[in-house]
Parts: sequence; structure tokens; C-alpha cells
Amino acid sequence: MKDTYETPAETEADTEGLMAGRRITFDEAAAWLSATELRLRQVARALETPAAPVELETTINELRSGAQRIRDTAKQMLFLARVTDGEVPLTKVFQGTEDPWGVAARDSDRKAYGGPAIIPTQWQLTKLAKDAEKPGAETTTFPEAMEEIGIGWESKVAAVRRRVERDAAVAKEVLQTPCKTCQAGLGEQCRTKNGWPAEQPHVGRLREAEATVDARLGYLDVNPVHVPDA
Repeated sequence: MKDTYETPAETEADTEGLMAGRRITFDEAAAWLSATELRLRQVARALETPAAPVELETTINELRSGAQRIRDTAKQMLFLARVTDGEVPLTKVFQGTEDPWGVAARDSDRKAYGGPAIIPTQWQLTKLAKDAEKPGAETTTFPEAMEEIGIGWESKVAAVRRRVERDAAVAKEVLQTPCKTCQAGLGEQCRTKNGWPAEQPHVGRLREAEATVDARLGYLDVNPVHVPDA
């Protein structure tokens, strides 16, 4: 009997089936999250009477807590769908700071908040929507405020993931690049003058591997030149 969980054939990178277009919409995300929530609740219900007599109260409660968090996230996605479609009024500036966002924030400073809010977060949009309900608030809509922004954009999470993938590719490429300093061959680690294996490759070998990988992935320095499906 197997004692390990087998990873499904699909990977997290297989996202094409989640969306009709090139990028997922908030409506689509909400639908998938809703389906996932239901499956979690169904598993939790089924585990109330498992095939073997084992008390699973902790696991069942964890599944239901996770399902509730997913439900809350699905609701947030539906709200963002309405916002990005222009249905929800938003204040033109952050109340209490008078700092703009979107296109209007391109030339702003906003030092106290980590820089200009050209790309707003979901929580900033929530606040902008609440502030827009106040009497006398000057409002706009997401399409108006974000006109011409978004082409070639990727999230911070995506940028970090791509950097991790790039670094992993460089680590593999190093072993496929002969070292001109210590003469380490293919598949061999670099060595010190005394012949001890070194975990870190010599700088020349590393730079050569980085150049090869960056050219393959479309990077300039550590920044992606091309964002897929932009």
C-alpha cells in the first residue's frame, strides 16, 4: 500500500483551462474558487463518516475553515469584477492624503506609502470604493483612472516567481558550462586551488551561465524584457 500522495499530472502552470481568453478575469476566478469551496465542503462532509473508524474532527474543521476563506476570496473577486468593469465609483484620491492613483499617480511621490499607487491593490480599491460613498466625494471609475495602464504588466508575485525560476535555471546551466578558472567540466562543481569542491561557482562561470539563461528567457539584467501573453 502506498504511503505517499501522488502529485496529479497537471502542474500549477497549467492554467489555460481556467480562462477563455489570454488572461483570467475576476469573474472566472470567482467561479473556480466557488467550485473549489464546494468540493472542500463535500470532502469535509464525506469525512464525517470515513471508511475506517477514525475521528477526523480537526481535519474536517480545517477543511471547512479553508472553504470559508475561499468563499470570502470569491466574493472579493466578484467585487473586483464590478470595479474593473466600471460599475463601482471610486474616489480620485486616497482620502486623508490627497494622493492620486492610476494614471494620475505617475508623477506623484507618496513616500510615506512605499511609492505611487499606479497599480492599486485590491484593498486600496476597496477603500476607494468605500470613500466614494461619502457625501461630496469626487469620483472616477477604474477604466477611466487606469486608461493605457496594464499592457505588459505582471504582479509582484509573478515577478518573484519568475526570478526564482530564473535562478534555478542558472544553477542548472552552471553545471553545463565549463569553468575557465578551475577547468571544471560539464556536471562538475568548481574547485578551490587545493582541489576542494566549492558550492559557489567562480564568477566567470556564473556570469556565462546567467547570460545564456537570460538570453533564453528574455531577461535584461534581472528584469524580464518580455512578459508572456502581455
